[in-house]
Amino acid sequence: MSDLISELLTKYTYEAAFTVLLLCGLGLPLPEEVTLIGSGILLYKGQVEFVHISVVCGLAILLGDSIPYWIGRRWGPAALRLRWVSRVMHPERFAKLQQMFKDHGQWTTFGCRVLPGLRIPGYFVAGMMGMRYWRFILLDTAGVLITVPVSIYIGKLLGGQMDELHKTMKNFHLLLGFLVIVAVIFAISWKIRAKRGLNGKNGHAAPPSPPPPTT
Repeated sequence: MSDLISELLTKYTYEAAFTVLLLCGLGLPLPEEVTLIGSGILLYKGQVEFVHISVVCGLAILLGDSIPYWIGRRWGPAALRLRWVSRVMHPERFAKLQQMFKDHGQWTTFGCRVLPGLRIPGYFVAGMMGMRYWRFILLDTAGVLITVPVSIYIGKLLGGQMDELHKTMKNFHLLLGFLVIVAVIFAISWKIRAKRGLNGKNGHAAPPSPPPPTT
């Protein structure tokens, strides 16, 4: 899946990033960070602009987050009867999120933004518990303004590291071959020494014990 997303991002850039992040709101089994970091690598290569890709990714995430919110707001617990919804909303996770909203209030929405695995269920619970949409989108936007630029910038840094890694890999096979040869020589010498030690113990008879003294 990650390889497919990387290929789509390289070919379609903005369109692919928007579509994939929007589908994440429908339960696509892929962390948002994969697309965001991939967009950052495109930024390093000069294929996208930082502001443009950040805005595209941010809008896609906000629209995708609104989907589980409105499902929870419109149908509530009855939506759990749908198979694709029940796959995402495990009963244990659902109960945990309900307790989080009771303990911490609507700020739980902001916390879900930075906690992968709790986003879709958290937004569903926010809608189900009657949270106003303007407040939901405001808190979610605050989280997006932090996570999206940071993740994209991390991808940019990783792009530079990957270039350095490719340069290092040119001579890496020589180093690896040398280490393998050293390991083989060490293993053979250790085996020979162990065999010699075993033969020394078995090849020489123990000296006879002196006779007991006569009285």
